[in-house]
Amino acid sequence: MFLTPQPLTTDTAIGNGRVAIIFEYDGQAFHGWQLQKSGVRSVEAELSRAAARVADHPVDLVCAGRTDAGVHASFQVAQFDTPSVRNLRSWVMGMNTALPDDISVHWAGNGQGDFHARFSAIYRRYRYVIYNHPVRPGIQRGQVSWTFRPLDAERMHRAAQALVGEHDFSSFRAAGCQSRTPVRFLEQISVTRCGEFVVIDVQANAFLHHMVRNIAGALMAVGNGQQPEGWIGDILERRDRKLAGVTAPPYGLYLVDVGYPESFGIPKALCGPAFVTPWFDPASNAPITPTHIHPKQGKAPA
Repeated sequence: MFLTPQPLTTDTAIGNGRVAIIFEYDGQAFHGWQLQKSGVRSVEAELSRAAARVADHPVDLVCAGRTDAGVHASFQVAQFDTPSVRNLRSWVMGMNTALPDDISVHWAGNGQGDFHARFSAIYRRYRYVIYNHPVRPGIQRGQVSWTFRPLDAERMHRAAQALVGEHDFSSFRAAGCQSRTPVRFLEQISVTRCGEFVVIDVQANAFLHHMVRNIAGALMAVGNGQQPEGWIGDILERRDRKLAGVTAPPYGLYLVDVGYPESFGIPKALCGPAFVTPWFDPASNAPITPTHIHPKQGKAPA
């Protein structure tokens, strides 16, 4: 979860202003992050209830990035404002007592300065985990994607490098995406085989709706030989979603890191998910320093 340990101390006053929290969740039983109509489970609804119970008043949560139904997070950040003051252990353990088993809060702290969970973030990082085997998984059903067609991870990795840098990602954008611009800066992307698993690791300043899943679907078409390596660059340039193939399932997708300027004091992530972390060396699991930060990032809205 964290690059350095974060002990659950009782000697720090947290609250009377903006509180930041870091948590993880298994997304397969949720209809995504966002609050839904009554009776439909969402991460936001469960977490809001738990935070309100500890704060002793209703709270409004803002997260670093919304996730879709079935998508997981091993490192997600959110904020809420409260006049209440608790210590770190009380916030964390109190919320976890009120949460279902598929969400777990790991840290809480004061939102320093003009911290904003969404607008202060300077990058997001995802991992997409594919079980590549002739037989579908049983134990990890809902936690990984699956394809029975053999994938060439090295071929996928080479093809993916066409996406690095600042581009118009319209070809990898969902039809219902509400972002004002399709332009994003993709910092890095790698594709690695770890036994019977293939992991796509991607970081950008921000992502469009379904962007990672659309990239994963296209890369799998290259990896199984249905498309040539140069196809990824070609469809990127053509800016047409209809050309990029299928959207990969949500189950293999994990939000694994959200980065902020040092001044906000948000702990750094040890990139997960936990069962994937041991497959990589420490450098591969550590945060990647962004080379491009948009002038508007790092600032909370007025």
